[in-house]
Amino acid sequence: MKTPRYGELKEALRRKGYAFFGPRAYDLNVIGIRNPSQRPGKFDDTFCVAYIDINGYERVFTCPFTADPALHYLQNPINSAGCAILKPGQYRGAYQIGLHRGYTALRQIKPVTVNRDKNKDSNLDWNNVPTQTGLFAVNIHRTLEDGIAATVQKFSAGCQVIQSSDDFAYLLALVRRQKKMVGSDIVTYTLIMEGDLG
Repeated sequence: MKTPRYGELKEALRRKGYAFFGPRAYDLNVIGIRNPSQRPGKFDDTFCVAYIDINGYERVFTCPFTADPALHYLQNPINSAGCAILKPGQYRGAYQIGLHRGYTALRQIKPVTVNRDKNKDSNLDWNNVPTQTGLFAVNIHRTLEDGIAATVQKFSAGCQVIQSSDDFAYLLALVRRQKKMVGSDIVTYTLIMEGDLG
């Protein structure tokens, strides 16, 4: 897992022409960093929230997550077009506190673009595959209600899934703090590759 600094994330997003929010306190930058491995099943990606705190200090919260679907859904896609793998990009205002399978999570509210892997093998294929843009319930959620899942199991069919329930609770606390400070619980999600950090 990567542990990037605030300035590294800011520069990586600006190099790609993406927005980076601030300097308002708790105007959150929610960022996923995908590991280049194309083997599913591990929490080998890095989830980050970069923001300015109430005292003006730069903060970065990081935790393990998966930006990729589980092996089960690669081999048994729930969509006839193929398993959804979120395409790197910036999805402005695409997520808001809502429900995922009956519990509070960050719910997709605007279109995102996914790669469609339909060959049903054990590799994540995100190059030279068809893409689709739309509302696919590619949510940001947790694994276990309480604890840390060892492997991805069946927790992701294309969602962005945080490994630890405690880390997920902290993410929701930050989004609620944003709502209090900025007036909105809607966030932009940016997915980049590890190589984009430079």
